[in-house]
Amino acid sequence: MVEYRIDRRSGVATYVQIVQQTKQALRMGLLQPGDKLPTAREVVQATAVNPNTVLKAYRELEREGLVEARRGLGTFVRKVLGTAPAESPLRAELADWAVRARTAGLHRDDVAALFTAVLDEHFENSERQQG
Repeated sequence: MVEYRIDRRSGVATYVQIVQQTKQALRMGLLQPGDKLPTAREVVQATAVNPNTVLKAYRELEREGLVEARRGLGTFVRKVLGTAPAESPLRAELADWAVRARTAGLHRDDVAALFTAVLDEHFENSERQQG
């Protein structure tokens, strides 16, 4: 089951954080079709967010076709995203790189900016060619 972590200082809306974290779990294979998301009440208890915020996030995920609300039963995963399993050898390499970056004195935002720049450099052209 996914456990949401809300960063109130990030400047990102809480419901967007829930959507993003759910999508990340779907990409990493941590959630599979048929898995049940935590109830709004469980998310509220764990994160102290407003129940309407959780419901807004779940509605957004449902609108995107990723989850399905079943009245009286809960919200269930309909499909996964991507093919990056949580235990991929690439994940271990990336974790090693993150340790080196931290040891080198980079902060999280620095690492995110560097990683995004590299992603843009290596994926932008190939995605244009495919599209």
